[in-house]
Amino acid sequence: MKGPLNGMRIIEGSAFVAAPSGGMALAQLGAEVIRFDPIGGGLDHQRWPLTHDGVSLYWAGLNKGKKSIQVDLQSREGQELLQELVTAPGEDAGYFLTNFPAKGWLSYDNLRQRREDLIMLNVLGNYDGTTALDYTVNAAMGYPSVTGPEGFDGVINHVLPAWDIVCGQTAAMGLLAAGRHRDRTGEGQFIQLALSDVALSAVAALGHIAEAQMLDSERERIGNDLYGALGRDYGTSDGNRVIAVAITKKQWKALCSACEMTEAMKQLAVAEGLDLEKNEGDRFRVRDRIHPHIEQWCQTRTLEEVRQVWDDLGVCWGPYQTFKELVNQDKRVSEANPMFSIINQPGIGSYLSPKSPLNFRSILQSEPLVAPLLGEHTEEILGDILHLSENEIGKLNDKKIVQGPSSV
Repeated sequence: MKGPLNGMRIIEGSAFVAAPSGGMALAQLGAEVIRFDPIGGGLDHQRWPLTHDGVSLYWAGLNKGKKSIQVDLQSREGQELLQELVTAPGEDAGYFLTNFPAKGWLSYDNLRQRREDLIMLNVLGNYDGTTALDYTVNAAMGYPSVTGPEGFDGVINHVLPAWDIVCGQTAAMGLLAAGRHRDRTGEGQFIQLALSDVALSAVAALGHIAEAQMLDSERERIGNDLYGALGRDYGTSDGNRVIAVAITKKQWKALCSACEMTEAMKQLAVAEGLDLEKNEGDRFRVRDRIHPHIEQWCQTRTLEEVRQVWDDLGVCWGPYQTFKELVNQDKRVSEANPMFSIINQPGIGSYLSPKSPLNFRSILQSEPLVAPLLGEHTEEILGDILHLSENEIGKLNDKKIVQGPSSV
């Protein structure tokens, strides 16, 4: 495949979001990513959303550009095949990404006996090996307690598995970093990446841990307001909603000009002794005095009228959209955006799909790639990488140790 990682081979044993998304990120950059699954598919092969025919759009979305092999993971013969595959020779091979338990036949110590410079990254729930999912991790991070309207006495779960996505990208970065280290030293590496540590590192980077320790305070709910700056949702005359944000001086001046409130804001700043032009915190302090001006302006205009004025004057804003509206109305989700092309996904049909969001200026990249059928590359992998003969592959099929493509 085309891309900066062309020639690199990664074996992936995974399920759900974090590890598969990391493998896909590498595949979209040109790496050969081979995902192994138990015969018939793993835990995530039929996850929702599904097509009307019961095919998982989720699985297709997280496995674009990969190769697939089906193996009986319970049999010793199947386990040995996968050990050989993970540790197969090659300067740009010997990478293993998994969120399966790293023990027994999949332990690093066992695999390293076959290839000393193996690089293995194991995604965990918590640092101590206990189980966690994105949703249980997020519950502990504080965000459900500050999400929602002011005065709400409860918790609100996030529907976006953000920590899984960040974890997947961190896993990809970890493999590349370990590869650079191996290129310099010849050393392999066992890397553990805990999902909760990914979340905690982000929570700390955003100041929440220090805030709780140093200020000894709890962050309060502020509804849809942007903490520490000016940003919120506003309704239009035709029933739509938009968000406007003013963090920089330029953004603030554009918003004031667009909503015809420049003079009113100067008077507010003088009256309160604040610097609304340069200090985003000051805007936050008097947000309840600012919002009515923007709200009144928006409520007398349609979404398209808001769009025209705010785009012309450089306001930082965006419309609220459903998934369907996003696809049907937003040109960023169309072939006008070079990231998107129409793919024909086997068993599903034709729809828009992205390539890597990394747009390299001088490196030729592959167009968006389809996800494989389960077991689509079983014979190719056994023959080309493990150098098994057709007769040997046939015997493995007959014994149900491996299986070729499954119909969708």
